[in-house]
Amino acid sequence: MAGRLLGPAEVRGLADRLGVAPTKALGQNFVHDPNTVRRIVRAAGLDPADVVLEVGPGLGSLTLGLLDSVRHVTAVEVDLRLADALAATVAERSPDRADRLTVLTADAMRLDRIPDPQPTALVANLPYNVAVPVVLHLLETVPSLRHGLVMVQAEVAERLAAAPGSRAYGVPSVKAAWYADVRRAGAVPRAVFWPVPNVDSGLVRLTRRNPPPLPPGVGREDVFAVVDAAFAQRRKTLRAALAPWAGGAARAEEVLRAAGVDPGLRGEALDVEAFARIAAAAGPRIGRQPPA
Repeated sequence: MAGRLLGPAEVRGLADRLGVAPTKALGQNFVHDPNTVRRIVRAAGLDPADVVLEVGPGLGSLTLGLLDSVRHVTAVEVDLRLADALAATVAERSPDRADRLTVLTADAMRLDRIPDPQPTALVANLPYNVAVPVVLHLLETVPSLRHGLVMVQAEVAERLAAAPGSRAYGVPSVKAAWYADVRRAGAVPRAVFWPVPNVDSGLVRLTRRNPPPLPPGVGREDVFAVVDAAFAQRRKTLRAALAPWAGGAARAEEVLRAAGVDPGLRGEALDVEAFARIAAAAGPRIGRQPPA
């Protein structure tokens, strides 16, 4: 039997019992519409064998929907009160699936390992102010993730899924493309949240891909250093924008030409493969920064 999803009355009642008042600091906007939960689960393209990593489960609205569709859910919640209550909510509303849930009280940005079973899918309603770093961090540190669907601010969704040459294309677009094929998967109305946010939301679908090939000694951090430099001053040509990173404009032009990239282009014209070629052409000792 499917678990009983949370509606508006249940969400507010549960929050009252727990003494939880949603805070802007934690980006807490709880989904209270069961149809939206069902839509998210369908859009995620989940398989019954999937193990889902859910970030920010809150009161458990999406968790209950996920447990009906997958083998296991590992929920990561930074709010201690919400984390402590989640298992009890699942046991009450979906007792047949309570053993499919693991709750971690943790900051997703500080996760460096996940207990077994290892997650294969990321599905989350992410706080708007940390959505991009959380997605990038989890794709980097949890290699078992093969696909996912995240709900983020509409503007963030546009940036994550933007293609080269588009107005929204930038650092988040390139870095996300290093790990995954990223596509928009629809809009989410404000009215399905409590409290109602003052921004629109969107769904983003992620499908893991292999990163561009690099020579020995050159890694992801080198590519990301090029990306950061290229977009630090968007209006400048790559020759000028990459000069601080390369050690001068002449060296930047040399590296760009070796990579087959026109030095007169701007960063927004390049895809992730082109940025990888620039890092490879520069070699392992130039522009190295700590991983982003």
